[in-house]
Amino acid sequence: METFLTALPTIGDAFLLVFHPTQLMYLVAGVLLGLSIGVLPGLGGIAGLSLVLPFMFGMDPVSGLALMVGLIAVVPTSDTFSSVLMGIPGSSASQATVLDGFPLAKKGEAARALSAAFISSLYGGLLGALVLTFFIFIARPLILAFGLPEMLMITILGLSMVAILAGRVPLKGVVAAGMGLMAGTIGAAGAGGSLRMSTYDIPYLVDGLQLVIVGLGIYAIPEIVSLLRQDKPIASAGKLGLGWSQGLKDWWKNKWLSTKCAGIGVIVGVIPGLGGSVVDWIAYGYTVQSSKNRENFGQGDVRGIIGPESSNNAKEGGGLVPTLIFGIPGSGSMAVFLGGLALLGLSPGPHMVRQDLSTTYTIVWSLALANVIGAGLCIVLSKQIAKLTTIRFTLLAPYLFMIIAFAAFQSRQSIGDLIALVAIGFLGIFLRRFDYSRPAFLIGFVLSNQAESFANMANQIAGARFRRGFDVGLEYIASPLVLILLVLTIVSIIFGIRNAKNIRENIDAPTGTKRGPVIFLLVVTAYIAVSLWDASTITRFGDKIFPMVVGTVTLIGCLLLLLRMRLKPETDDVFIDLEAGGPDAEAPHGLWRTLAWFIGLLCLTGLFGLVIALAIFFVAFFRLRGGLGWAASATYAAAGVAFMLFLAWVLGREFPPGLLQAYTNLPWPLR
Repeated sequence: METFLTALPTIGDAFLLVFHPTQLMYLVAGVLLGLSIGVLPGLGGIAGLSLVLPFMFGMDPVSGLALMVGLIAVVPTSDTFSSVLMGIPGSSASQATVLDGFPLAKKGEAARALSAAFISSLYGGLLGALVLTFFIFIARPLILAFGLPEMLMITILGLSMVAILAGRVPLKGVVAAGMGLMAGTIGAAGAGGSLRMSTYDIPYLVDGLQLVIVGLGIYAIPEIVSLLRQDKPIASAGKLGLGWSQGLKDWWKNKWLSTKCAGIGVIVGVIPGLGGSVVDWIAYGYTVQSSKNRENFGQGDVRGIIGPESSNNAKEGGGLVPTLIFGIPGSGSMAVFLGGLALLGLSPGPHMVRQDLSTTYTIVWSLALANVIGAGLCIVLSKQIAKLTTIRFTLLAPYLFMIIAFAAFQSRQSIGDLIALVAIGFLGIFLRRFDYSRPAFLIGFVLSNQAESFANMANQIAGARFRRGFDVGLEYIASPLVLILLVLTIVSIIFGIRNAKNIRENIDAPTGTKRGPVIFLLVVTAYIAVSLWDASTITRFGDKIFPMVVGTVTLIGCLLLLLRMRLKPETDDVFIDLEAGGPDAEAPHGLWRTLAWFIGLLCLTGLFGLVIALAIFFVAFFRLRGGLGWAASATYAAAGVAFMLFLAWVLGREFPPGLLQAYTNLPWPLR
């Protein structure tokens, strides 16, 4: 009670901040952006946050928080449109919704499915925010007991879960997380400044890779390229039918199921690293197992929508628990959210909860309010959004490429940003194709610097303690909390190995020949081996030990995967290849021809600057790939360039220059 009374004034301050007109405006802007991104299949909160991340510089912290929270809160709601209307998961958190949502839409009951999904998402989001509010009360005393060894151990716990609970083949999760950790070590070491996998001859790499580049490359580019290859509308029809009130009645009839699944979402969200790739499947499995009559599941049972949709919004509240309290991302989107907090000058973790509780609660209640606004807008705008899904994705993709290139350039204002974006985009495409966990890679990348910093500082302090006495040192590194977290780490690994086959990012998993997966793994193995050798040449122990340990574990994982590939037949899950079957294999356009358009845009940018490159790219793309006439191509091109000029003018941003700008003095926006 005393804790509650102490925190009560800060809760009041948080309410005043959340309902301030300026913050409400940014929150609504974030919600609208999240709606726009969520409608496009496959992008999700990671790509959305990565797009807004470069514009966080200089923003008021509360305004920036409102923008980001509004976006991440509504994506799990709006991604329902593509799941229901066309049977393609809007994001990894809405895969299970497809199983019953799409059959309902084919029966003419899309409105009923969407209504049940939106009210379930709203309820789950509010319950997640409520749980987070009271959890902070309970957690504050516990946080005081966390020192460096405990923070290091909970980071290892998060990494162990993300690596193991990330796919059908646990070793692929280990390798993906290890690759992310190693990518995070590129550049000058934080402790001693030793260069790792970089050189002063390429200054761009000295400062390491930027989160916005990694987020866009790993997630946005692979999904946009995949959809563009289909060359068809997102949905075949824009009609929703009737049943809005019936969907609400369905939810009320199954309100206890919704509550239980929301609780599952909160629990899964709290566990670092699980997030959207698993929560909907766990909730769907519980929904089926707890139901007496199961014969209609997969054929249009509304309970198959209520369960997963209640859980995937609740998980955002749960995901904020490790993110805010310990600085450990609860999911891929929370990993990018951490980067946004850093740009706003906020440092999540025990210090933030102890010293800046009003900001913490501002985030919590912004999440709740964003869920209310998002669900309301989804219902109001459903008919218009449904019509948007009938537009050929070929007409939308060029604008997405434009925004991605512009956002990536804001990272360092260097052409190296665009080169890095293409390189990581290639990696993202292959990770998706061969079913390596992209969330594991991203969270490993985000936690890399943090894990290394905790390890170095804990090692220095422990060394000093051990010099004073063995008992003193042992007491420091083997506290009760550390031992509890160690046990949880071991349990999570055992549990993960047993259940990995039930956790998947892709619904369909065709297997092909051994050639493609083996070649990709050999390239990954070679990179890890070179990184390991590079680390071994560093003289300063503190700068080499982390990449050497991580590299060794990852290399062992690669070798074990290669051994499994040698022993198993081509039908084994280790040979999953999305190009061997399903939508990707049947796409009318090839992967490399499609990706070549994006590469062409970046090459034109390097020659002429982004504005001129966009004008050429748009006209060529709409005319040759879109099949439009010259007049229509020029009109669409002018609209895209005008939008980009307006965006840059409002935000006060510059465009990427090319060789032309280096030799001529052009006026804005061509300079």
